[in-house]
Amino acid sequence: MVTRREAIGKIAAGGAGLTLTNLTGAQAGGQTATAAQVARAFRGQHHPKPLPFDPAKLRGLSERLIRSHWENNYGGSARVLNAVEQRLDAMLRERDLPSYVYGDLKREELHRTGSVVLHEHYFGNLGGDNRPGGEVLAAVKEWFGGYEQWDAEFRKTANALAGGSGWAILTYNLHTGELHNYWAWDHMHNAPAGRPLLVLDMYEHSYHMDYGAAAAKYVDAFMQNVNWEEVNRRYVGARKMAALI
Repeated sequence: MVTRREAIGKIAAGGAGLTLTNLTGAQAGGQTATAAQVARAFRGQHHPKPLPFDPAKLRGLSERLIRSHWENNYGGSARVLNAVEQRLDAMLRERDLPSYVYGDLKREELHRTGSVVLHEHYFGNLGGDNRPGGEVLAAVKEWFGGYEQWDAEFRKTANALAGGSGWAILTYNLHTGELHNYWAWDHMHNAPAGRPLLVLDMYEHSYHMDYGAAAAKYVDAFMQNVNWEEVNRRYVGARKMAALI
């Protein structure tokens, strides 16, 4: 039997979830996996997407802030997710490894996946001039009683996370067909079947360089740069997806 301390020691030696080296060929339980043998789910091939806008042209958000956020936080999560996936494959081959130890890394996999996905939505819905329109605007008015009411509730949701960490997410639910602003405390909170339409990062790394603790000013700046064409594209796609369910 392997004690919890011994199991954790094994993980530490292998750098589970922390090392950024290629662990695909790691020795595990006497077996060595080649890249061709590793299933796609464990190959760790996530690459940060380029910014879809010129970070020097955003209003109220500095280029230095955006580039640091993209490289260190988003890029860092992608790199760690790759390492986690590769380490999961190696650990899966360790026949005597307790399930609870594997579970710790599975939680990290979920955490890092959420970070990558939400950051890609966040950067993807920046670079606009905050001119709402299209089908999503009609949906917002229907569900919130008007654009101004939605805007006020979205900002209040975001500011509720000020000084902490998390995300404010305008979400279309594929199961219920409803539109809601959700308060997401970390990278792993969203309603089941929720499709993010507009994503606002409220972790301090997303604003502290420009605004210090003045998170509300950051929210104001973010709203000036919303790309509603992208938000509408996501909404239209979500509606089509829901029709197939």
